[in-house]
Amino acid sequence: MSAEYRVDLDAFARNLRRVRAAVAPAEPMFVVKDDAYAHGLEVLVRRAREEGVRWFGAFDVVTGAAVRSIAGPDARIFVWLIGGAEDLATGIAADLDLGVGDHALLDDLAALPPAGVARVHLKIDTGLHRNGIRPEDWDAALARMSALVAEGRVQFEGIWSHISEASDADDDDARALFLAARDAARAAGLEPRFSHLAASAAGFARGEFREDLVRVGTFSYGIRPAGGPGEAELGIEPVAGLVATVTAVESAGVQVDVGSAHGLPSALAGLFEVATPAGPRRVEAIGFTSLTVAPWDDAKVGEPLAIFGRGALSSATDLAELIDTIGEEIALRVSPLLPRVYTPVEA
Repeated sequence: MSAEYRVDLDAFARNLRRVRAAVAPAEPMFVVKDDAYAHGLEVLVRRAREEGVRWFGAFDVVTGAAVRSIAGPDARIFVWLIGGAEDLATGIAADLDLGVGDHALLDDLAALPPAGVARVHLKIDTGLHRNGIRPEDWDAALARMSALVAEGRVQFEGIWSHISEASDADDDDARALFLAARDAARAAGLEPRFSHLAASAAGFARGEFREDLVRVGTFSYGIRPAGGPGEAELGIEPVAGLVATVTAVESAGVQVDVGSAHGLPSALAGLFEVATPAGPRRVEAIGFTSLTVAPWDDAKVGEPLAIFGRGALSSATDLAELIDTIGEEIALRVSPLLPRVYTPVEA
């Protein structure tokens, strides 16, 4: 097949510059989970480093170690999906910043053989229940942290949390819990070097949430939030576009070499259009390895069609809103079997 996922690295660089300006004076943390949102970890991390990105959010320890090998010793790499003692040991060895949101992980840290100082960011659960230490357990966690710091096992780096970004009122309540947790840490003699609460949407829209770091994932890739402001309003642009090729021209429709096996949800059939030389045409059906587009005169085998994303009529979030999901899901569904083609071509 000839379908491919085309990634414009200059557009990516423009997004990074936009992100940096939007979240200032906080520093952006470029989130690269899930193979850089299916854009390709190695290439995106290298370009981000060239653009001056210093902080990376890698989700899990395996990804964090991979980012370390790409980004070099001077990058700061934050991970927050930590499975236990083995992950902790791997993270310390790779010089990662460890997001700890489970009291049991502090016990695991204490039990590890001495092998370096762990850089820990302690997570308070501010109501989202996406891990994090409950407020009623926070003082006990701070006491455990203080003991580990005194023993030289841990360097206390920061306090962090997630917010729902479902409503300003919910987020305000979450921030109040976050600030109270930070005050309690300071009262216990633990001064965080870094505080981070906001991700892409809150980092752009609400200055009081920016703190020291803003974890920015989707906006860096030009994926806007579902139901939120458009890309133009945010000042970002889609980085990647799914491009496929006409493989057959039939009276019932034009066949194109991409389908649900490559990540395009079959539920989208009949709901969106693609640009053709004769104007927009509806996607009539989405099969396992191909889709059918409404016919047009003089359609030719071998013609490329932009299906979604950069250069297409619909962005990832446009498609997501048609089936009540988010743009991130559409991007992450793009099969790793589709080649990633980068422009400009790396030297």
